[in-house]
Amino acid sequence: MNEKIMVNCALPYTNGPLHLGHIAGAYLGADIFVRFNRLNGKDVLFISGSDEYGTPITITAEKNNTTPQEIANRYHKEHEETFRNIDIVFDKFTRTTDPEHVKDVAEFFLNLYDKGYIEKRYMVSPYCKKSAKFMPDRYIEGVCPYCNYDSARGDQCDNCGRTLDPIELINPICKSTGETPEFRETEHFFLMLNKIQDGLTEYLDTKDFWKSNVLKYTRNFVSEGLKPRAITRDLNWGVPIPLEGYENKKIYVWFEALIGYITGARTYSKDIGSENSWKDFWLNKDINSYYFIGKDNIPFHTIIWPSMLLIHGHYNIPYNVPANEYLRFEGEQFSKSRGIGYTVNDVLKIVDKSSLRYYLSSILPETGDSDFSLREFQEKVNSELVDKYGNYIYRMESFIAKNDINIKIPENLDADDQQVLDELNEKFQTYRDEISRVHIKKGMQIWLELTMLANNYFNRSEPWKLIKTDRERCNNKIFVSLKIAQYLTLMLYPYVPSGAENVWKTMFSEKITGNFDYLLSINEFKINKGAPPFNKLDFKEHI
Repeated sequence: MNEKIMVNCALPYTNGPLHLGHIAGAYLGADIFVRFNRLNGKDVLFISGSDEYGTPITITAEKNNTTPQEIANRYHKEHEETFRNIDIVFDKFTRTTDPEHVKDVAEFFLNLYDKGYIEKRYMVSPYCKKSAKFMPDRYIEGVCPYCNYDSARGDQCDNCGRTLDPIELINPICKSTGETPEFRETEHFFLMLNKIQDGLTEYLDTKDFWKSNVLKYTRNFVSEGLKPRAITRDLNWGVPIPLEGYENKKIYVWFEALIGYITGARTYSKDIGSENSWKDFWLNKDINSYYFIGKDNIPFHTIIWPSMLLIHGHYNIPYNVPANEYLRFEGEQFSKSRGIGYTVNDVLKIVDKSSLRYYLSSILPETGDSDFSLREFQEKVNSELVDKYGNYIYRMESFIAKNDINIKIPENLDADDQQVLDELNEKFQTYRDEISRVHIKKGMQIWLELTMLANNYFNRSEPWKLIKTDRERCNNKIFVSLKIAQYLTLMLYPYVPSGAENVWKTMFSEKITGNFDYLLSINEFKINKGAPPFNKLDFKEHI
């Protein structure tokens, strides 16, 4: 039986279109990792979905004079379409408004409540006199007390990533009225994180392979001492509390949305007619589970979610949380709420999805912030994807077609042929090792090194001369060149699936189906030369 892994991807808020920062921050890296692992012979469950509760949706609904459900419906559909447009394919893209999710949240809440890890306490919350009601955290903005960022939200600072309470903000105001809020007592349910601190610390001590930025942030947070954290709010829009007498309060989004990963897996099992298959991933503690998220989601996935799972006791706990930093646009963080940067669909109006995926893969903010630049986008795609790889494929196939060569498996290879094949195999193994450790950009760098090796080998082999003097050696050189192309195309597939599959069809007249070991063992080439696989970009009108 194939080894199983589970890949979960942050649930995006349905309050606006997806921008490139979202894709580079979480979703593209996850899709690459999933496609790679399936080629590597693993059984992967890939889940994400729409986070449809919470104040970003209610704020958008108020601005558009409509209901939160209407906004959630609109952007859930748009997000699904956007992911399809850029070849990001989940097994299940769930919704937190699904009644099945409400059932899972109720089960989770009562499990923790019955064990004494959820308690009723009073807290001080922002109250807007003008609106005559308690205001959700995200309705409050002010200056961050840690980094002085002047647009910090009441739940979190987008600049430094710290989780906040509204009362901590300097000069807080209510976004909907512009009024300074009062802070009043109100009763809520609290997750007693302080009770699980020792268990969480033991868990984190096993994670020395995590990205240094993720581990450092998490350990610093925990070392300050975990405190009880409110998991309910005075809201109308949200998952109900599964206890009587709290009809005017809801479970807060940061607690309930995380449980959407379980709902997604469970409902996917139902969808495929294998109702219990989700348990193979969620109830098996030996299955590695990966969470691809952006920097702003780190505390929720390395502290709160593991704590919830440790307390619950039944479910798989995160193995790795390879959070990315921010993709910046002209020096500023891409932001849906502030309208900074390009949406995915905006960019796809001027460029094909293969080129977009290639460029974003090359600048994934894996260990630090990276910058999006149309000029660099054009240069990178044209010089690497088009010239180094696409042109190599086209030159080879054109040569084979022009000379009507019937490729045969060589009987004797010379020293140069064997050395190139040895180096190819060595670099391919390194590629597999690196991506298995979630070093996505490193895998692309190795691929690029091999494209240069391919071009150098083809050029020094000079098959256009050998075809006139030694057809057997010419056959051998072309065969080795095609084997390199076979490796390159499969290695490119996780990054650029549509483009790589089109190239594969020109070499084998079929789709990419199966794993690396099988696909690389194919030695019968059926060359069907087409047009150059990728076209050069020209952004003159946009740069």
